[in-house]
Amino acid sequence: MAGKGSAAEEIEVDGVAVRLTSPDKVYFPKLGKDGTKRKLVDYYLAVADPMVAVLRDRPVHLQRFPDGIDGEEIYQKRVPQKHPDYLQTCQVTFPSGRTADALKVTHPSAIAWAAQMGTITLHPWQVRCPDVEHPDELRIDLDPQPGTGFREARTIAVEVLKPLLDELGMVGYPKTSGGRGVHIFLRIATDWDFIAVRRAGIALAREVERRAPDAVTTSWWKEERGTRLFIDYNQNARDRTFASAYSVRKTEIATVSTPLTWKELADADPDDYTINSVPGFVAGRPDPWADIDAKAQSLQVLLDMVEVDEKERGLGDLPYPPSYPKMPGEPPRVQPSKKVAEHWDEDGNRKN
Repeated sequence: MAGKGSAAEEIEVDGVAVRLTSPDKVYFPKLGKDGTKRKLVDYYLAVADPMVAVLRDRPVHLQRFPDGIDGEEIYQKRVPQKHPDYLQTCQVTFPSGRTADALKVTHPSAIAWAAQMGTITLHPWQVRCPDVEHPDELRIDLDPQPGTGFREARTIAVEVLKPLLDELGMVGYPKTSGGRGVHIFLRIATDWDFIAVRRAGIALAREVERRAPDAVTTSWWKEERGTRLFIDYNQNARDRTFASAYSVRKTEIATVSTPLTWKELADADPDDYTINSVPGFVAGRPDPWADIDAKAQSLQVLLDMVEVDEKERGLGDLPYPPSYPKMPGEPPRVQPSKKVAEHWDEDGNRKN
């Protein structure tokens, strides 16, 4: 790998010395000298202030490519036992009940260290330490399915979701996913657990689906989605993480998951936001997420929608990911085409 033997050095990150090894190693081959490890670290330092603001005190998982994006991928949830003294950790509990000491971001040096470890993308939880049982974010993932793309995602975000949030008196903060999708974050009060926040997200997704049924689906089963955007409601479940704002993604041109205003999103092209363009873009205009922490919003209006869905429409919970234990009130996790009628009752429960 080009640059693998380049000398190690120390860089100063806001008063903290961070060791940088093999800075000339190429992580993004298509970019050549503009896609090295050093360029990745330089990018993260350039956006450190707004990035630390959105990551502060969050447990974070690391999507690492130590030999570049064409090499092995390591999804790391635990900080190594031997790690620099300047790093902080936070204990999280997974759906299995097991725990881990995850990276807790409190300083730009944590992000620089992650990049030094070959991290391309940082994946934060929707909680802040030490209260890791009560999310402070509701996350909306507009995930294009085959036959759809970013254009459809931004259209639904701007023309359907944004007006709905306005009607509900809620404020959402959009960003590109760094790929074909769009993410919208809502800062919320920490009065509810993961189950309630996920159900609130389902209610919001169902209302978007009702307003654009030919373009949007909440179906967990791929065979039912068709050429529609999938709103991945399970991104609000425990241990489900998004690429953070300002995170680089595993793409040939090193695209970045970039916070935008709603107006910017309406005309956005995700390929315009890369490690080489975003620092100048960020420096050239006010941070559209600067006030995201100004108000912790109530979920009550969405929980009221949950109740209406249940009582008036007969719509209960939706399936969890297969790695989760069976949850109370969850429908059967069986692909519709694989259901054998005589094995299921009229309510969708397996017969004994």
